[in-house]
Amino acid sequence: MENQIFELQYAMDTFYFLICGALVMWMAAGFSMLEAGLVRTKNTTEILTKNVGLFAIACTMYLVCGYQFMYDGGYFLSGVTTVGQMDDAAVAQVLADSAEEGFDGGSVYSGASDFFFQVVFVATAMSIVSGAVAERMKLWAFLAFAVVMTGFIYPIEGGWTWGGKDVPGLGALSYSDYAGSGIVHLAGAAAALAGVIILGPRKGKYSSAGTVNAIPGANLPLATLGVFILWMGWFGFNGGSTLKLGGIAVANEVANVFLNTNAAASGGLIAALIVARMIFGKADLTMALNGALAGLVAITAEPADPSPLLATIIGGIGGVIVVFSIVFLDKLKIDDPVGAISVHGTVGIFGIFAVLFSDPDATFMGQLVGMLVIFAWVFVTSLVVWLALKAIMGVRVSEEEEETGVDIAECGMEAYPEFVSR
Repeated sequence: MENQIFELQYAMDTFYFLICGALVMWMAAGFSMLEAGLVRTKNTTEILTKNVGLFAIACTMYLVCGYQFMYDGGYFLSGVTTVGQMDDAAVAQVLADSAEEGFDGGSVYSGASDFFFQVVFVATAMSIVSGAVAERMKLWAFLAFAVVMTGFIYPIEGGWTWGGKDVPGLGALSYSDYAGSGIVHLAGAAAALAGVIILGPRKGKYSSAGTVNAIPGANLPLATLGVFILWMGWFGFNGGSTLKLGGIAVANEVANVFLNTNAAASGGLIAALIVARMIFGKADLTMALNGALAGLVAITAEPADPSPLLATIIGGIGGVIVVFSIVFLDKLKIDDPVGAISVHGTVGIFGIFAVLFSDPDATFMGQLVGMLVIFAWVFVTSLVVWLALKAIMGVRVSEEEEETGVDIAECGMEAYPEFVSR
């Protein structure tokens, strides 16, 4: 009987991991559509190439070395032990460990499913970078950075936070981050910020008089579709971070995570739409879209414990923050075409501290140290890599190529050739 219960839990946890991983993988399509909608038509093919390229690179680099750095999981190159290959003693040990908490305790799932779920998180962190450096970065410089980010920078930071490894000079972190407001989103934003600083703004974005010139995206329906895809994928992102499904308590937790994730996104969108109306006098769709994403980022660090109303408030605060952050970064002449640094970075920091609203075990100093470690490591290492790439191959296209569009310069084709005037 115990073996049958174990096998059922194993099957449920493994299947749940795989389904949630597939949902997170679908977020890659969301990032692609969002970014393709918020850049100009002449830069669409290149941004799509970046997104499909970074996903493939992330999956390969995490397999080759990233998982080893993060979880000491190098066994993937030689095979995975499955339940069917466990001897009776191994099964008995797992049963004993789980029975201590009535099968609501430790997770029991296939190692391959764990890798699959973790690798799509790596790709998500890298996807944040692509939108921030859009319309002026060389394609191959970006892909070269993706190799280092997904194979080394992110896995090392992930090992300190989720992998339980000691930070050199600090030891183990007392840091709580359920699904990655800091570990994934702030990390991606920190890498993006370093790249944007090295790149500089797009031509014509800021005038010598200090005014900010809007550069509208070419396809807002596509951007809206991208946000809905991301919104849906986020249920796997947060929901899968329970790391299991078997057990009544965990099933209830998963339901709370889904409910709170949706509530926070809704609160973020509504708040951003209202704030944009108050500031700009118009209902700004791009701010509303970023508000929904900000709500999702804000709740990601702790989506299980808050009440649905508190989750809505947390998301709403994230939606307010993102509007002011986008405006503020423009004043600093930090050019981010899609608002990724504000959504994932500024709001990611808020999400880290929003954990304190509902998690009695979290501490302010623990969250602060964790946030600083993540930002400092990713920003500094990314800055070094960007500078190295700038010296070796250059990171920015020429002014002529930027004016013509990086689609032709970098990819040799246009996304909408029939609509381009000759």
